[in-house]
Formats: sequence, C-alpha cells, structure tokens
Amino acid sequence: MISGNIICPDKYDLSQPKFQTAFAFLKRDDLTTLPEGWVELENGVRASVQHYATMPVSEPKYETHERFLDIQFMAAGEEWIGCTGRKGLCVETPYNAENDITFYKTPAVHGGVYLKAGDFAVFAPEDAHQPRCAADEAMQVVKIVVKVPV
Repeated sequence: MISGNIICPDKYDLSQPKFQTAFAFLKRDDLTTLPEGWVELENGVRASVQHYATMPVSEPKYETHERFLDIQFMAAGEEWIGCTGRKGLCVETPYNAENDITFYKTPAVHGGVYLKAGDFAVFAPEDAHQPRCAADEAMQVVKIVVKVPV
C-alpha cells in the first residue's frame, strides 16, 4: 500500500536510487536471520532489523518522522499498522530530533493496513502510523523498517 494526497502526487518518486537501494535490500533471502540492529546501506538509506511481539492496538502510539520515510516490511509474522494523516492530530510527545520522532494521541477516526510476511507499506512524513499492533492475537514478528531520507 502506498497512499498520498493529491496536493503532492509527485513528491516521492519510488524510481529514485534511494528507493531502489531500499527495495533491493528487502529482496534479500536472509532477512529473517539478520540480528536486531541497524544496517547502513547506500544513498543515505538505513534499515532497522526488529524482532518483537506485537501488542494490543491500545498500546502503541501513533508516530511521524520529519527526515525519513518509513518502508515497513514484514519479514516474518503478521501485524496491523494504524494510519492516518498527521494534520490535526494532538501531539502527546513533542518532536525528538535525535530520534526523528513525534508521538500523538490516537485519533477518533483512523484506518489501518494489515501486513503479512512479504508485505510492505510506505509512510511519508505527512503520514502518522501506529506500528507493532497485533492483527488478531500477539505474535513474534521480524520486521525491517527501512529509513529513506526525504
């Protein structure tokens, strides 16, 4: 799933070298065996390998980033990710520049995307997202979050 607003339809060109770097990494056969942590790639792109248990939808916070797009890729397991536009959201934790993250209160109306192994979703700075949610019941997952500079 890739979505956006018609105001800026050409803002993110997925054919750019930085996106090609990200998707080439996600096509590797060994993603589920990589240790947790950061992998530095080319073109300013880096990937976070994450192993964790999903949690009830009431626990994770909505978040946005200023300097990077997130490509959230499920290497193993299933996850539900809440998503909505960031405009009009109530900030819960102000922007942390070191970690490039702002947290928000859960909005009354929001959507989501269900990711199974092999699925990905791209979230731009204007997209608030709520990762780590259990799709049905909590399970262990391996997720790769590729940070692509804007």
